[in-house]
Amino acid sequence: MIFTETPLTGAYLIDLEKRGDERGFFARAFCEREFASHGLVTHFVQINNSLSARQGTLRGMHYQLTPKAETKVVRSIRGALYDIILDLRDGSPTFGQSFGAELTAENRRMMYVPKGFAHGFFTLADDTEAFYLVDEFYAPESERGIRWNDPRFAIRWPAQPNVISDKDRNFPDFDPAWHLTA
Repeated sequence: MIFTETPLTGAYLIDLEKRGDERGFFARAFCEREFASHGLVTHFVQINNSLSARQGTLRGMHYQLTPKAETKVVRSIRGALYDIILDLRDGSPTFGQSFGAELTAENRRMMYVPKGFAHGFFTLADDTEAFYLVDEFYAPESERGIRWNDPRFAIRWPAQPNVISDKDRNFPDFDPAWHLTA
């Protein structure tokens, strides 16, 4: 695997290192040793799969508060999505900054999302499936979200969403008392 650090410390893009011949290719999508050598989480408790039927669907920006904060490894297994992460780590020099990358079934790229980051994506094709590993169990009491267009963060999305849930559309403006504390 090829690990490329993003501008947000601790977050990575991960590309497969393919070994191919006339049959196709072989590549590792996860290796405990390689993840550990980069100081990344190696134990995951859930694998989630989401399908977005329509291009222009926006999901996010989701996260869980400590002690239930999640690390995620996200990949598109069908279609294409623009994956966004937002640094919400207290004291981080990149607090409030976001980063995005295109994850497609064809490029097989993954986004490593550390604890303390909000995560979301925008689908670039119909019938896009995201598949992601999570290192913490879902805890509804710890769940939070940043509204996709919160002016505090000015996240750059590829386009206006066509489909967005009421929940995601109606997250409140950023307020540290609600967004960062239990």
